[in-house]
Amino acid sequence: MLKILKKQPELKPYESDLNLRMDNYKIKKKMLLTGCDSLSSFANAHHYYGFHNDNNKWYYREWAPGADEVYLTGDFNGWNWTSHPLTKLENGNWEICFTNGEIGNGSLVKTIVRNGDKLTEHLPLYAKRCVQNRETALWTCEVWDDTEEQFQWTDQDFKSNEAPYIYETHVGMATEEYRVGTYIEFAENVLPRIADLGYNTIQMMAIMEHPYYGSFGYQVANFFAASSKYGTPNELKYLINKAHEMGIRVLLDLVHSHAVKNTMEGPNLFDGTTSQFFHEGERGEHSAWGTKCFNYSKPEVLHFLLSNLKFWLTEYHFDGFRFDGVTSMLYHDHGLGASFDSLDSYFTLNTDTESITYLQLANELIREVKKDAITIAEDMSGMPGMCVPVKDGGIGFDYRLAMGLPDLWIKYVKDRKEEDWNLGELWKQMTFRNAGTIAYVESHDQALVGDKTMMFRLADAAMYTDMDKACHTLVIDRAVALHKMIRLITATAGGDGYLNFMGNEFGHPEWIDFPRDGNGYSHQYCRRQWSLVENGFLKYQWLNDFDRDMIHTCKKYRITKQKYPDLKSIHEDNHVIAYERNGLVFVFNFNGSQTFDAYKIPVSMGVDYKVVFSTDDFKYGGYGNITHETRSSFVPGEQGSALRLLLPPRTAVVLRPVKPRAKRKK
Repeated sequence: MLKILKKQPELKPYESDLNLRMDNYKIKKKMLLTGCDSLSSFANAHHYYGFHNDNNKWYYREWAPGADEVYLTGDFNGWNWTSHPLTKLENGNWEICFTNGEIGNGSLVKTIVRNGDKLTEHLPLYAKRCVQNRETALWTCEVWDDTEEQFQWTDQDFKSNEAPYIYETHVGMATEEYRVGTYIEFAENVLPRIADLGYNTIQMMAIMEHPYYGSFGYQVANFFAASSKYGTPNELKYLINKAHEMGIRVLLDLVHSHAVKNTMEGPNLFDGTTSQFFHEGERGEHSAWGTKCFNYSKPEVLHFLLSNLKFWLTEYHFDGFRFDGVTSMLYHDHGLGASFDSLDSYFTLNTDTESITYLQLANELIREVKKDAITIAEDMSGMPGMCVPVKDGGIGFDYRLAMGLPDLWIKYVKDRKEEDWNLGELWKQMTFRNAGTIAYVESHDQALVGDKTMMFRLADAAMYTDMDKACHTLVIDRAVALHKMIRLITATAGGDGYLNFMGNEFGHPEWIDFPRDGNGYSHQYCRRQWSLVENGFLKYQWLNDFDRDMIHTCKKYRITKQKYPDLKSIHEDNHVIAYERNGLVFVFNFNGSQTFDAYKIPVSMGVDYKVVFSTDDFKYGGYGNITHETRSSFVPGEQGSALRLLLPPRTAVVLRPVKPRAKRKK
C-alpha cells in the first residue's frame, strides 16, 4: 500500500487512481532513462543544443523535426537568410559549425526555418540571451557562452534549512525611478532592505525572457534566457551570489504551465508545426490566458523542460522554484470555475495525468541536482498528495500556496464589518491544511491594477491625505491597526512559511500597472516608492518596522517547528482569539470599540510571561497601552495557568514564557 493512503485514509476509495499515478510515473521514467542512469544525466539538452564554444569552434544545434531546411542568419552574414544552412542529423536534429571566427559572444543571430514553401524567422530555442532593438522593437538572439567570461561564484558553502519567509520580487519595478530597474541595482539597493526585514528567501518574478513586459513575466518565450531587460546573465549571477552571501535563498518563479503564442520569439511553430511542443487543436490552446499548452507526453518536450530546470539550478545557482499555474496543468479544463468541494473532483477524466507525471519527474530531478532545493506549487485546487514525496504516491512539492487566505481576507475586508468577522471560520481556514503551506495575505496578484492591496482596501483615498504621522483619523488608524493584525495572524497561524510581495509590508500605495498603450507607457505605477518609508514622516515607516520585527520574531522563536498552532481561546461576541505556537502566545482583540481589562487567556506553562511586542507599541504607531512588564500565569484558587491581559481595541500582543532562573549552588 502506498504511504499516502496510510497518512490519508480518506483516499482509500481512490487507491486505483493513485496506483495509476505511480504506474504512469514509473513507465515514463523508465522510458526517459534508456541509456541514462539518472534523470540528471538525462536532463542535459542545454549542453548539446544552442550555441557552444569548443576549442574556438562554435557549434549551433537545434531540434526541429518538422523542418525541411534550417538556416542561421545574423550580423555575421549581413542578415542573409539562406547563406548558412544547418546540416540535418538524425532524430530531427540540425547542426552548423563555425571555425573561422565568424561568430562569437555578442553576435546577433536568428534562426530561419523552411517548412514546405514557407520561410519563417525565430529566436534559437536554447538562447541564453535575447535582446530587443529599441528602435524597431524586434528581438534577436545575442550569442552568449560564458566560457570566455565565466562568473566567479563564492557561494559554495551556502546552505539554508530555515522555514521560508519569502519576499516576492520583480527586479524591473524595484526602483523608485520611472524606468526599468537592473539586476545590479536590485543587488545593491534592495537586497540589503530584504535582509534587514528578515526575509530569508526571495522569489524572483519575470526572469525567464518574455517579449511583453506587462505580462509580469507569465508569457515566457525564451526558456533558457535570463531577461535582458534588467542586464546580462553575469549580472543576474552577481545578484544571486550576493543574496547567498547575505544568507538569502533565491527561488525562480517558473513558468512551465504554458508558453507565449509568439512564433518569432517563442517555441510556437518553431519547426513549422504546432505539435513540436504543444498539443494540437483545442487542447493546445489556453482559453483564459491566450497561450499554448505543452504536450507533456512527448519525451522531447520532457527533455526540454527538465533540462530547463537543471539549467537554472546549475547555471544560475537558484535554490528552487515556485511553479506557476499548477492548477491549470492538473486539469484538462484548467480548473476554471471548478469548486473542488469533494475528493471526486481530483480523480476524473478531467485530470491531466500526463501533467502530474511531469511534475513528479520535475520534483525528483530537482532533488537529484540540488538536494536542499525547495519547490512550491501554485495550486488552488488542493490536489491530494501535492506535497507528499513521489515515492509515497505524491507529486513531490515541499509547499503549496495557501491561495484561499487572500480570498478570505478580501471577503472580510470588502464585504463585512469587523463585528461580523467569524473567528471560527478564520481559524479553520488558517489551520486546515494537510500539506506544507505558504501563508500570505496578498501577493502580486492582489496588487495589480483592477484589484486592491490590503492597505488600499482598508484606507482607500485616506492613503493620499492621512498617512502623516501627526494625522489621526478613524479611517486611517483602523487601517494601520488591521494591516498589522491581519499580517500577524496570517504569518503565525496560517502555514509552514510566509510570503509577502515587495512593498506590501509597508502598505505601498496604489496598484501595479505596467507601461502600456492605455497609460501612455508610463512607469508611474510600475515602481516601488521606498522613500515613503525612509523620509521618517509617514506611517508607512511604522508598518515597515512592524513587519520587520514580526518576521524576525517568527524566525528567532522558530514558530513553524510546531506545525499547527494550539488554540487557547476564541470568543465570537468579544472578537478575541488566542493561540500558542512553539512556546509563544498570540492574542488578538479584533473588537473595534471595546477594551478588555484583565482578559483571561489560558496558557500551557505555569511560568511568567513577558511581552515580546504588540501592535499597540508606540514604534508601530500604537498608543502604548500594552506595557512590556512580566505577567504571572498563576491564577489564585484555580487549576491551570492563565494570563490576565489588557486588550485595547484592534490590538494584538505576542508573549514568551520566562523560565525561572536556576538556583546557584553554594
